[in-house]
Amino acid sequence: MTKSEIGKLGEDFVCRYLSERGYNIISRNYRIKGGEIDIIAENGDYIAFVEVKSRKPDSMVSGFEAVNSRKKGLIIKTAADYCCKHPNILQPRFDVAQVIISEGKVLSIDYITNAFDTTGYNFIF
Repeated sequence: MTKSEIGKLGEDFVCRYLSERGYNIISRNYRIKGGEIDIIAENGDYIAFVEVKSRKPDSMVSGFEAVNSRKKGLIIKTAADYCCKHPNILQPRFDVAQVIISEGKVLSIDYITNAFDTTGYNFIF
């Protein structure tokens, strides 16, 4: 499988995971210049901006470690753009999902709700 196929498989799995937990998937791969959000979903009072990191079982860097401060800043910037273009009353939240994939099969998913916030970044929602 190519990296993009692995990434899509991971995103598909996380969408299914969220749907099974009552989330409504609003958008996938929302892009602006310099940023992308893998999944935007809503559930109750929250709009969740979800970063999905798909990894092989023996990866040197975990999916969670790969979401560094630069990546967080890009996600926040993209989420702010989305909220400006699609106003809503929901509280924004930033989640991260790590999907472990081997030979085209999903082995596990680890999902962190509210993995980070906008503290230290110049964005207010």
